[in-house]
Amino acid sequence: MTETAAVTREQELPIHMRRDAFDPAPELAELRDGPGIGRIRTPFGLEGWIVTRFADVREVLSDSERFSNFRVSELRRPPGLEDVSEEELVRMRAGNLLVFDPPDHTRLRRLLTPEFTVRRMRRLEPRIREIVEEHLDAMERSGPPADLVPDFALPVPSLVICELLGVPYADRSEFQERSTRLLDLSVPTDERIQAGRESRVYMADLVKGAQADPGEDMLGMLVREHGDELSFDELCGIASLLLIAGHETTANMLGLGTLALLRHPEQLALLRDEPERVDAAVEELLRWLSIVHSGTGKMATTDVEIAGQKIAAGDFVMCALPAANRDPELLPDPDKLDITRGAMGHLAFGHGIHHCLGAPLARMEMRIAFPALLQRFPGLRTTDAEPGFRSFNVIYGLTSLPIAW
Repeated sequence: MTETAAVTREQELPIHMRRDAFDPAPELAELRDGPGIGRIRTPFGLEGWIVTRFADVREVLSDSERFSNFRVSELRRPPGLEDVSEEELVRMRAGNLLVFDPPDHTRLRRLLTPEFTVRRMRRLEPRIREIVEEHLDAMERSGPPADLVPDFALPVPSLVICELLGVPYADRSEFQERSTRLLDLSVPTDERIQAGRESRVYMADLVKGAQADPGEDMLGMLVREHGDELSFDELCGIASLLLIAGHETTANMLGLGTLALLRHPEQLALLRDEPERVDAAVEELLRWLSIVHSGTGKMATTDVEIAGQKIAAGDFVMCALPAANRDPELLPDPDKLDITRGAMGHLAFGHGIHHCLGAPLARMEMRIAFPALLQRFPGLRTTDAEPGFRSFNVIYGLTSLPIAW
């Protein structure tokens, strides 16, 4: 799909999901630079508000008491979910940190946080370097042209998260296909529900195996150390969330981030020739691309005012992360990609209690992968074939990136 084709259905996309290649749609920037907040209709049919300015988005994300993740489920059911039983909805939510507020969120996150500290992630660094080099070796052996998405960007984080969780890497094509259906909002709701059911069946089998013989992976650790604190459904939900988030987000950052560098050759050359700049480069790419459009929607629990607009208790609220990360109030010339600044404090990983648990792992994978790719193939370039953008997905990115060197 070309850049043009990727936005042919733009009129169907909510404003916060509209992109022009790397950039948020101009009308989203206009909303941010104007009133800062506007009405929105989600693909699920919910009416609500979209918040666009950096300071306002931080305020919403910071306040789980006034802006609830869990109470969104109290709003009317989206089309396609009318026939799903309350019991199944409970199972669908179990273990998914994104849909809970404290104290339930606090309990779940407390069990997982020790496994995602920077110190713990550093133990994975040698293995991540091996995985990166193995895939670069395979690309080099096959020779150009190649497609960076299936050859590098997708398999590297997939293999890392599979090893971390204890998921058979041989199953990757199946879980990647399911996650694609789950996250693609152009797929009919009943098909996405079915993909979720298939995912739970798959995870249930893995959890049963871990309960019978817990290994040294994260799923085995959760069973061994917290089996009395977590229900079977919670174990399945946690594993599903980590598996999907662990490969989808980093894979799309590696693919889209590489294309961004290729289209800004002076930035690419700077990182290739001075790989010590990689920390700053990763932060700038995270900010500039903001591949997660909004994170989880929220419900106002009380009357509140944001950007001068009164929001009533019970209203649905979403945050436009790409607009917030391009806010001139955050940093000067925010629409420019400049890997020399690399300012932290962006919202690409969210903010507050729902700040991405796997951020240390994602950063480490990118800090290893980008310099290794550019140094292995110093002549890296795009081909005449157009990259494929996936605009209707919960996580923005590429379906393909044809390259040569």
